[in-house]
Amino acid sequence: MSLESVPPLASRMKLENGQSIPAIFIGLYLTTAEETTQVVQWALEAGYRGVDSAQYYKNEAEAGKAINKFLSSEANISASHLKREDIFFTSKLEENSDYATVKASIKDSVKRSELGYIDLFLLHSPYGGKQARLDSWRAVEDAILDGEVKAGGVSSFGTKHLEELLASNPRIIPAVNQIELHPFGQRTKIVNFCTQHGIKIQCYSPLVHGQRMNHPVLLKISHKYGCSVAQLLVRWGLQHGYVTLPKSVKLERIVENGAVGGFAISAEDMEELDSLEEGLLTDWDPTDCP
Repeated sequence: MSLESVPPLASRMKLENGQSIPAIFIGLYLTTAEETTQVVQWALEAGYRGVDSAQYYKNEAEAGKAINKFLSSEANISASHLKREDIFFTSKLEENSDYATVKASIKDSVKRSELGYIDLFLLHSPYGGKQARLDSWRAVEDAILDGEVKAGGVSSFGTKHLEELLASNPRIIPAVNQIELHPFGQRTKIVNFCTQHGIKIQCYSPLVHGQRMNHPVLLKISHKYGCSVAQLLVRWGLQHGYVTLPKSVKLERIVENGAVGGFAISAEDMEELDSLEEGLLTDWDPTDCP
């Protein structure tokens, strides 16, 4: 089935390793521990099946507890019948380091989440230098082989960092690269490299941190489809084949951001959205770090 015919919150995309990943995640960046408990509950009840956390966010434990609470809830048991394997939980390494430190850090994340395993574990950035990156990736590989992690990937890696990793003849190729991505900053070079090497793109900050919500092109096209600008931006990412991570701590926005299964953007309108490229980045950008 195509994404046009499936509600995206129920959709999954294939990874090169044969696994699948939800098309839309709820992002937990800058979500406090207290907010996380509520946000994850709302998201899961709304139909989200992907939860994106990180060691740096300090909310792995709360995210895991909220997932477990949802899975054990009477409503889920009686109606949805969802199990642990139906929820996809991501976390990320706070700091690249030596092998032993990173391996222990991954174990700590698994323990904190209380989910039994982590579906996707990412190197949060390429900071730390070549040796730290390669040692950290080796720890992720072993965590996968040990069953602590199901899949591994990277975040905010530039092409030179990906080339360096692939040149090291890794036992496991990164399944994803999570980068800031939206019509105003499309990271074409990184996207093309990842596509060529079977690395799935996850886009964070797909809503441009609210900086372009009144852009005339977005307003015009969203009006045409009877959707919000946020829904249009989420849909744009999905139709490019990107896993998309919208973030909100408000119930109505969480529901709205995921309700993008009722329309498909035409090829003509996708082309106009693609023409908005201006190299805009709204967050950190370590993709060129040494």
